Amino acid sequence: MSTSFIVSSMQGLLGGPSSEGSRALCRIEDIRQAMLDSLGADGGMSFPQIERRVLFAEDLHGLWYLRSDVMVAISSLQGEGVALQKIRKITSMFEGLLPKGMFSRPGSLGN
Repeated sequence: MSTSFIVSSMQGLLGGPSSEGSRALCRIEDIRQAMLDSLGADGGMSFPQIERRVLFAEDLHGLWYLRSDVMVAISSLQGEGVALQKIRKITSMFEGLLPKGMFSRPGSLGN
């Protein structure tokens, strides 16, 4: 049972999540799915440990820090250019969800 399921269940018992919290949970799941889609079936088979870490990441910060692992996996299967393009798209999905300081460092995973 995933942590997000447990959290949403508890929020339901306590009167439901705020609309902001509900949107954030949906965006987290969208980001998780985008990462899994970027890995594809070949990535999941070649890098099952990364796929599992994405599936079971407990929060937004966990997914944020998994971007580099996902990039390495995609790079090895599809090339660095494709990986960079996919990771930039995923990185843009985090906008407005994390502190701006997390986006300020330039680097190969930057947006």
